[in-house]
Amino acid sequence: MDSVFNTQTTTTNILGNNLTPLMKTYYDKALIHFAKPRLVHAEFGQKKPIPSGAGKTIEFRKFSPLPKALVPLTEGVTPKGNSLNVSTVESTVEQYGDYITMSDMLTLSSVDNVVLETQNVLGDQAGRTLDTVIREKVNAGTNVQYADGKADRNVLVGGEATYEDNDYLTVAAVKRAVATLKRNNAAPYKDGCYVAIIHPDVANDLTNDPAWREVKQNVDPKDWYEGTIGKIFGVVFVESTEAKIFRAAPLRNPETLERGDAGTLTVIKVSGKEITIAEPLTSAEATALASRGIQIGGLDLTISSATAGAAGSAKLTFTEDVPSSVVPDNIIYPTGAGKNGRDIYSTLFIAKNAYGVTNVEGGGLETIIKQKGSAGTGDPLDQRSTVGWKATQTAEILSPEFLVRVETTASY
Repeated sequence: MDSVFNTQTTTTNILGNNLTPLMKTYYDKALIHFAKPRLVHAEFGQKKPIPSGAGKTIEFRKFSPLPKALVPLTEGVTPKGNSLNVSTVESTVEQYGDYITMSDMLTLSSVDNVVLETQNVLGDQAGRTLDTVIREKVNAGTNVQYADGKADRNVLVGGEATYEDNDYLTVAAVKRAVATLKRNNAAPYKDGCYVAIIHPDVANDLTNDPAWREVKQNVDPKDWYEGTIGKIFGVVFVESTEAKIFRAAPLRNPETLERGDAGTLTVIKVSGKEITIAEPLTSAEATALASRGIQIGGLDLTISSATAGAAGSAKLTFTEDVPSSVVPDNIIYPTGAGKNGRDIYSTLFIAKNAYGVTNVEGGGLETIIKQKGSAGTGDPLDQRSTVGWKATQTAEILSPEFLVRVETTASY
Protein backbone atom coordinates (compact mmCIF):
# COMPACT_ATOMS: atom_id res chain seq x y z
CA MET A 1 0.00 0.00 0.00
CA ASP A 2 1.36 3.38 -0.96
CA SER A 3 2.03 5.69 1.94
CA VAL A 4 3.71 8.95 2.79
CA PHE A 5 5.47 7.02 5.53
CA ASN A 6 7.55 3.91 5.05
CA THR A 7 7.45 1.52 7.99
CA GLN A 8 10.44 -0.38 6.63
CA THR A 9 12.99 2.45 6.85
CA THR A 10 16.00 2.18 9.17
CA THR A 11 16.44 4.73 11.95
CA THR A 12 20.12 5.55 12.53
CA ASN A 13 22.11 7.81 14.84
CA ILE A 14 25.55 9.34 14.57
CA LEU A 15 27.21 6.32 16.22
CA GLY A 16 25.96 3.94 13.58
CA ASN A 17 23.52 2.11 15.85
CA ASN A 18 20.21 1.43 14.14
CA LEU A 19 16.78 -0.07 14.43
CA THR A 20 16.47 -2.88 11.93
CA PRO A 21 13.47 -2.85 9.60
CA LEU A 22 12.00 -5.76 11.56
CA MET A 23 12.37 -3.90 14.87
CA LYS A 24 10.93 -0.70 13.37
CA THR A 25 7.94 -2.62 12.00
CA TYR A 26 7.44 -4.25 15.40
CA TYR A 27 7.33 -0.91 17.18
CA ASP A 28 4.96 0.55 14.58
CA LYS A 29 2.59 -2.40 15.02
CA ALA A 30 2.81 -2.09 18.80
CA LEU A 31 1.80 1.56 18.66
CA ILE A 32 -1.15 0.80 16.38
CA HIS A 33 -2.18 -1.99 18.79
CA PHE A 34 -2.19 0.43 21.72
CA ALA A 35 -4.07 3.10 19.74
CA LYS A 36 -6.80 0.96 18.20
CA PRO A 37 -9.02 0.43 21.29
CA ARG A 38 -9.60 4.21 21.32
CA LEU A 39 -10.36 4.46 17.60
CA VAL A 40 -14.05 3.58 17.85
CA HIS A 41 -15.20 6.34 15.48
CA ALA A 42 -12.64 5.25 12.89
CA GLU A 43 -13.85 1.66 13.03
CA PHE A 44 -17.15 2.37 11.28
CA GLY A 45 -16.01 4.76 8.56
CA GLN A 46 -15.13 3.94 4.96
CA LYS A 47 -11.35 3.38 5.02
CA LYS A 48 -9.07 5.22 2.59
CA PRO A 49 -5.28 4.84 2.39
CA ILE A 50 -3.10 7.91 2.95
CA PRO A 51 -2.35 9.45 -0.48
CA SER A 52 1.21 9.09 -1.72
CA GLY A 53 2.69 12.03 -3.60
CA ALA A 54 -0.71 13.72 -3.88
CA GLY A 55 -0.19 16.62 -1.51
CA LYS A 56 -2.51 17.01 1.47
CA THR A 57 -5.77 16.21 -0.32
CA ILE A 58 -7.54 12.88 -0.15
CA GLU A 59 -10.59 11.85 -2.19
CA PHE A 60 -13.44 9.68 -0.95
CA ARG A 61 -15.69 8.30 -3.69
CA LYS A 62 -19.46 8.18 -3.53
CA PHE A 63 -21.62 6.17 -5.95
CA SER A 64 -25.13 7.51 -6.51
CA PRO A 65 -27.99 4.98 -6.88
CA LEU A 66 -29.43 4.37 -10.34
CA PRO A 67 -33.05 5.27 -11.09
CA LYS A 68 -35.59 2.48 -11.51
CA ALA A 69 -35.62 0.90 -14.99
CA LEU A 70 -39.39 1.04 -15.51
CA VAL A 71 -39.46 1.08 -19.34
CA PRO A 72 -40.18 -2.44 -20.64
CA LEU A 73 -37.56 -3.95 -22.94
CA THR A 74 -38.44 -4.28 -26.62
CA GLU A 75 -37.76 -7.68 -28.09
CA GLY A 76 -34.54 -7.68 -30.10
CA VAL A 77 -33.73 -4.05 -29.27
CA THR A 78 -30.72 -3.21 -27.12
CA PRO A 79 -31.66 -0.53 -24.60
CA LYS A 80 -29.65 2.66 -24.25
CA GLY A 81 -28.16 1.57 -20.96
CA ASN A 82 -26.96 3.74 -18.14
CA SER A 83 -23.74 4.98 -16.57
CA LEU A 84 -22.37 5.24 -13.10
CA ASN A 85 -22.65 8.57 -11.33
CA VAL A 86 -19.52 8.84 -9.19
CA SER A 87 -18.90 11.94 -7.12
CA THR A 88 -15.91 12.69 -4.92
CA VAL A 89 -15.68 14.27 -1.50
CA GLU A 90 -12.31 15.89 -0.90
CA SER A 91 -10.68 16.40 2.47
CA THR A 92 -7.42 17.91 3.63
CA VAL A 93 -5.28 15.64 5.79
CA GLU A 94 -3.46 17.04 8.79
CA GLN A 95 -0.60 15.70 10.91
CA TYR A 96 -0.71 15.19 14.66
CA GLY A 97 1.92 13.86 17.04
CA ASP A 98 3.80 13.99 20.32
CA TYR A 99 6.88 12.46 21.95
CA ILE A 100 8.42 11.63 25.32
CA THR A 101 12.05 12.27 26.26
CA MET A 102 13.79 9.58 28.32
CA SER A 103 17.21 9.33 29.88
CA ASP A 104 17.17 5.53 29.76
CA MET A 105 19.50 3.82 27.31
CA LEU A 106 17.65 1.99 24.59
CA THR A 107 18.69 -1.63 24.16
CA LEU A 108 18.59 -2.45 20.49
CA SER A 109 19.31 -6.15 20.71
CA SER A 110 15.94 -6.89 22.31
CA VAL A 111 12.56 -5.30 22.79
CA ASP A 112 13.04 -2.79 25.62
CA ASN A 113 10.24 -2.76 28.23
CA VAL A 114 10.66 0.97 28.75
CA VAL A 115 9.99 1.61 25.07
CA LEU A 116 6.91 -0.63 25.09
CA GLU A 117 5.49 0.96 28.23
CA THR A 118 6.11 4.39 26.74
CA GLN A 119 4.38 3.29 23.55
CA ASN A 120 1.44 2.14 25.64
CA VAL A 121 1.00 5.64 27.03
CA LEU A 122 1.64 7.30 23.67
CA GLY A 123 -0.65 4.85 21.87
CA ASP A 124 -3.47 5.74 24.24
CA GLN A 125 -2.82 9.42 23.55
CA ALA A 126 -2.64 8.86 19.79
CA GLY A 127 -5.85 6.85 19.78
CA ARG A 128 -7.80 9.45 21.74
CA THR A 129 -6.38 12.26 19.61
CA LEU A 130 -7.21 10.68 16.26
CA ASP A 131 -10.59 9.48 17.46
CA THR A 132 -11.45 13.03 18.54
CA VAL A 133 -10.47 14.39 15.11
CA ILE A 134 -12.90 11.94 13.47
CA ARG A 135 -15.59 12.40 16.14
CA GLU A 136 -15.74 16.16 15.66
CA LYS A 137 -16.08 15.77 11.90
CA VAL A 138 -18.91 13.24 11.97
CA ASN A 139 -20.79 15.05 14.74
CA ALA A 140 -21.04 18.10 12.52
CA GLY A 141 -23.77 16.44 10.43
CA THR A 142 -27.16 18.12 10.09
CA ASN A 143 -29.33 14.99 10.33
CA VAL A 144 -30.24 15.47 14.00
CA GLN A 145 -33.04 14.21 16.23
CA TYR A 146 -33.60 15.58 19.72
CA ALA A 147 -34.72 13.18 22.45
CA ASP A 148 -38.44 12.47 22.20
CA GLY A 149 -39.18 14.67 19.23
CA LYS A 150 -38.22 18.02 20.77
CA ALA A 151 -37.24 20.86 18.48
CA ASP A 152 -33.86 22.03 19.75
CA ARG A 153 -30.90 21.21 21.96
CA ASN A 154 -31.41 24.04 24.47
CA VAL A 155 -34.83 22.75 25.62
CA LEU A 156 -33.64 19.25 26.53
CA VAL A 157 -34.17 18.54 30.23
CA GLY A 158 -32.24 16.38 32.66
CA GLY A 159 -32.15 15.86 36.41
CA GLU A 160 -35.91 16.09 37.00
CA ALA A 161 -37.30 14.09 39.91
CA THR A 162 -39.72 12.17 37.71
CA TYR A 163 -37.82 9.96 35.27
CA GLU A 164 -40.38 10.40 32.49
CA ASP A 165 -39.95 14.19 32.57
CA ASN A 166 -36.33 13.90 31.42
CA ASP A 167 -35.01 13.78 27.88
CA TYR A 168 -32.95 10.61 28.21
CA LEU A 169 -32.35 8.13 25.38
CA THR A 170 -35.21 5.64 25.08
CA VAL A 171 -35.98 2.67 22.88
CA ALA A 172 -38.64 4.82 21.20
CA ALA A 173 -35.93 7.29 20.16
CA VAL A 174 -33.83 4.40 18.84
CA LYS A 175 -36.74 3.22 16.69
CA ARG A 176 -37.17 6.73 15.26
CA ALA A 177 -33.50 6.88 14.28
CA VAL A 178 -33.68 3.44 12.66
CA ALA A 179 -36.81 4.43 10.77
CA THR A 180 -34.99 7.49 9.43
CA LEU A 181 -32.07 5.41 8.15
CA LYS A 182 -34.40 2.89 6.54
CA ARG A 183 -36.48 5.66 4.97
CA ASN A 184 -33.25 7.02 3.45
CA ASN A 185 -32.43 3.55 2.03
CA ALA A 186 -29.27 3.43 4.13
CA ALA A 187 -27.52 0.07 3.90
CA PRO A 188 -26.85 -1.72 7.21
CA TYR A 189 -23.27 -1.57 8.37
CA LYS A 190 -22.85 -5.29 9.05
CA ASP A 191 -24.93 -8.46 9.50
CA GLY A 192 -28.11 -6.58 8.64
CA CYS A 193 -27.54 -4.09 11.47
CA TYR A 194 -26.72 -0.44 11.85
CA VAL A 195 -24.29 0.57 14.57
CA ALA A 196 -24.63 3.24 17.27
CA ILE A 197 -21.77 4.79 19.25
CA ILE A 198 -23.12 5.52 22.71
CA HIS A 199 -21.62 7.09 25.84
CA PRO A 200 -21.74 4.97 29.05
CA ASP A 201 -23.91 7.63 30.76
CA VAL A 202 -26.47 7.35 27.97
CA ALA A 203 -26.18 3.57 27.87
CA ASN A 204 -27.07 3.51 31.56
CA ASP A 205 -30.37 5.26 30.81
CA LEU A 206 -31.18 3.28 27.67
CA THR A 207 -30.62 -0.08 29.34
CA ASN A 208 -32.90 1.00 32.20
CA ASP A 209 -35.77 1.41 29.73
CA PRO A 210 -38.08 -1.61 30.26
CA ALA A 211 -38.44 -1.90 26.48
CA TRP A 212 -34.67 -2.49 26.22
CA ARG A 213 -34.79 -5.37 28.67
CA GLU A 214 -37.68 -6.97 26.83
CA VAL A 215 -36.10 -6.89 23.37
CA LYS A 216 -32.31 -6.59 23.83
CA GLN A 217 -30.17 -9.33 22.31
CA ASN A 218 -26.61 -10.17 23.18
CA VAL A 219 -23.90 -9.64 20.58
CA ASP A 220 -20.46 -11.18 20.80
CA PRO A 221 -17.97 -8.25 20.93
CA LYS A 222 -15.38 -10.24 18.98
CA ASP A 223 -17.76 -10.27 16.03
CA TRP A 224 -18.23 -6.51 16.24
CA TYR A 225 -16.11 -4.27 18.40
CA GLU A 226 -14.81 -4.02 21.96
CA GLY A 227 -17.48 -2.24 24.02
CA THR A 228 -20.50 -3.83 22.32
CA ILE A 229 -23.36 -3.90 24.86
CA GLY A 230 -26.23 -5.38 22.87
CA LYS A 231 -28.55 -5.17 19.88
CA ILE A 232 -32.09 -3.87 19.59
CA PHE A 233 -34.32 -3.16 16.56
CA GLY A 234 -31.47 -3.74 14.13
CA VAL A 235 -28.89 -1.54 15.90
CA VAL A 236 -25.73 -2.82 17.58
CA PHE A 237 -24.66 -0.46 20.37
CA VAL A 238 -20.96 0.16 20.98
CA GLU A 239 -20.10 1.94 24.21
CA SER A 240 -17.31 4.54 24.27
CA THR A 241 -16.30 7.30 26.68
CA GLU A 242 -15.15 9.18 23.57
CA ALA A 243 -18.74 9.70 22.38
CA LYS A 244 -19.41 13.40 21.84
CA ILE A 245 -20.70 15.56 24.70
CA PHE A 246 -21.89 19.10 24.02
CA ARG A 247 -21.02 21.18 27.08
CA ALA A 248 -21.87 24.83 27.66
CA ALA A 249 -18.83 27.02 28.31
CA PRO A 250 -18.95 28.41 31.88
CA LEU A 251 -19.81 32.09 32.28
CA ARG A 252 -16.67 32.70 34.34
CA ASN A 253 -13.03 31.75 33.81
CA PRO A 254 -12.88 27.99 34.53
CA GLU A 255 -9.31 28.32 35.82
CA THR A 256 -10.50 30.44 38.74
CA LEU A 257 -13.52 28.34 39.69
CA GLU A 258 -13.50 26.29 42.85
CA ARG A 259 -14.20 22.59 42.74
CA GLY A 260 -17.89 21.95 42.12
CA ASP A 261 -18.57 25.47 40.79
CA ALA A 262 -20.43 25.17 37.47
CA GLY A 263 -19.54 28.69 36.39
CA THR A 264 -23.12 29.96 36.64
CA LEU A 265 -24.19 33.40 37.91
CA THR A 266 -26.89 34.45 40.38
CA VAL A 267 -29.34 37.35 40.10
CA ILE A 268 -29.49 39.65 43.13
CA LYS A 269 -31.14 42.71 41.54
CA VAL A 270 -32.98 43.61 38.33
CA SER A 271 -33.28 47.21 37.14
CA GLY A 272 -34.47 47.96 33.62
CA LYS A 273 -31.87 46.61 31.24
CA GLU A 274 -29.42 45.62 33.98
CA ILE A 275 -28.95 42.60 36.22
CA THR A 276 -26.67 42.83 39.23
CA ILE A 277 -25.07 39.48 40.03
CA ALA A 278 -23.84 37.89 43.24
CA GLU A 279 -20.53 36.69 41.85
CA PRO A 280 -17.41 38.82 41.18
CA LEU A 281 -16.32 39.43 37.60
CA THR A 282 -12.82 40.29 36.42
CA SER A 283 -12.29 42.67 33.51
CA ALA A 284 -11.36 39.73 31.26
CA GLU A 285 -14.49 37.81 32.28
CA ALA A 286 -16.69 40.85 31.70
CA THR A 287 -15.23 41.36 28.22
CA ALA A 288 -15.78 37.68 27.37
CA LEU A 289 -19.46 37.89 28.38
CA ALA A 290 -20.30 40.47 25.71
CA SER A 291 -22.64 38.86 23.14
CA ARG A 292 -22.83 35.63 25.18
CA GLY A 293 -26.13 33.79 25.21
CA ILE A 294 -27.59 33.00 28.63
CA GLN A 295 -30.65 31.24 30.00
CA ILE A 296 -32.68 32.43 33.02
CA GLY A 297 -35.79 30.58 34.12
CA GLY A 298 -36.14 28.99 30.69
CA LEU A 299 -35.75 32.35 28.89
CA ASP A 300 -32.96 32.80 26.34
CA LEU A 301 -31.28 36.22 26.48
CA THR A 302 -28.13 37.71 24.98
CA ILE A 303 -25.80 39.87 27.06
CA SER A 304 -24.98 43.18 25.40
CA SER A 305 -22.12 44.10 27.76
CA ALA A 306 -20.88 43.32 31.25
CA THR A 307 -19.27 45.45 33.95
CA ALA A 308 -16.52 44.00 36.13
CA GLY A 309 -16.81 44.30 39.88
CA ALA A 310 -16.67 42.65 43.26
CA ALA A 311 -19.34 40.23 44.46
CA GLY A 312 -22.67 42.03 44.52
CA SER A 313 -21.62 44.87 42.22
CA ALA A 314 -20.83 43.29 38.84
CA LYS A 315 -23.54 43.88 36.25
CA LEU A 316 -24.91 42.42 33.03
CA THR A 317 -26.54 44.76 30.50
CA PHE A 318 -29.07 43.87 27.80
CA THR A 319 -30.42 45.79 24.79
CA GLU A 320 -33.99 45.67 26.15
CA ASP A 321 -35.60 45.63 29.60
CA VAL A 322 -35.11 42.35 31.44
CA PRO A 323 -38.41 40.36 31.52
CA SER A 324 -40.38 40.73 34.75
CA SER A 325 -40.22 36.99 35.34
CA VAL A 326 -36.50 37.33 36.14
CA VAL A 327 -36.23 37.83 39.90
CA PRO A 328 -33.53 37.72 42.59
CA ASP A 329 -32.00 34.29 43.30
CA ASN A 330 -32.62 33.14 39.71
CA ILE A 331 -29.64 31.16 38.42
CA ILE A 332 -28.11 32.36 35.14
CA TYR A 333 -26.95 29.47 32.95
CA PRO A 334 -24.86 29.49 29.76
CA THR A 335 -26.42 28.44 26.47
CA GLY A 336 -24.90 25.96 24.05
CA ALA A 337 -26.14 22.82 25.74
CA GLY A 338 -29.45 21.73 27.28
CA LYS A 339 -31.90 23.58 29.50
CA ASN A 340 -30.16 25.11 32.51
CA GLY A 341 -26.79 24.26 31.00
CA ARG A 342 -27.36 20.50 31.12
CA ASP A 343 -24.77 18.42 29.21
CA ILE A 344 -26.04 17.05 25.90
CA TYR A 345 -24.87 13.64 24.66
CA SER A 346 -24.61 12.54 21.06
CA THR A 347 -25.50 8.98 20.09
CA LEU A 348 -24.46 8.37 16.49
CA PHE A 349 -26.52 5.93 14.40
CA ILE A 350 -24.34 4.86 11.49
CA ALA A 351 -25.08 3.11 8.21
CA LYS A 352 -22.58 1.76 5.71
CA ASN A 353 -20.50 4.42 3.90
CA ALA A 354 -21.91 7.25 6.01
CA TYR A 355 -18.45 8.80 6.36
CA GLY A 356 -14.85 8.20 5.33
CA VAL A 357 -11.63 8.10 7.35
CA THR A 358 -7.95 7.56 6.63
CA ASN A 359 -6.26 4.31 7.60
CA VAL A 360 -3.92 4.13 10.59
CA GLU A 361 -2.11 1.20 8.96
CA GLY A 362 0.17 1.74 6.00
CA GLY A 363 1.74 4.94 7.28
CA GLY A 364 -1.24 6.68 8.84
CA LEU A 365 0.31 6.17 12.29
CA GLU A 366 4.07 5.92 12.72
CA THR A 367 6.45 5.25 15.62
CA ILE A 368 9.52 7.50 15.80
CA ILE A 369 12.39 6.44 18.04
CA LYS A 370 15.52 8.57 18.47
CA GLN A 371 18.42 6.93 20.26
CA LYS A 372 20.70 8.84 22.58
CA GLY A 373 23.07 11.06 20.65
CA SER A 374 20.98 11.01 17.47
CA ALA A 375 22.01 13.64 14.96
CA GLY A 376 20.09 16.90 15.22
CA THR A 377 18.58 16.18 18.66
CA GLY A 378 20.78 18.62 20.58
CA ASP A 379 22.18 15.83 22.75
CA PRO A 380 26.00 16.33 22.67
CA LEU A 381 26.57 14.13 25.74
CA ASP A 382 24.38 11.21 24.65
CA GLN A 383 22.00 11.72 27.57
CA ARG A 384 18.57 11.61 25.97
CA SER A 385 16.47 9.38 23.80
CA THR A 386 12.92 9.95 22.60
CA VAL A 387 9.91 7.86 21.63
CA GLY A 388 7.11 9.52 19.72
CA TRP A 389 4.30 9.14 17.25
CA LYS A 390 3.15 10.98 14.17
CA ALA A 391 -0.12 10.46 12.36
CA THR A 392 -1.95 11.76 9.33
CA GLN A 393 -5.70 11.84 9.75
CA THR A 394 -8.92 13.28 8.42
CA ALA A 395 -12.57 12.33 8.10
CA GLU A 396 -15.52 13.53 6.03
CA ILE A 397 -19.24 12.82 5.99
CA LEU A 398 -19.98 11.18 2.62
CA SER A 399 -23.73 10.65 2.86
CA PRO A 400 -25.40 12.80 5.54
CA GLU A 401 -28.63 10.86 5.16
CA PHE A 402 -26.83 7.69 6.29
CA LEU A 403 -25.88 9.21 9.65
CA VAL A 404 -28.33 10.19 12.42
CA ARG A 405 -27.21 12.06 15.53
CA VAL A 406 -29.61 11.67 18.43
CA GLU A 407 -29.06 14.26 21.16
CA THR A 408 -30.26 13.61 24.71
CA THR A 409 -29.42 14.41 28.29
CA ALA A 410 -28.29 11.73 30.76
CA SER A 411 -29.08 11.03 34.40
CA TYR A 412 -25.45 10.35 35.41
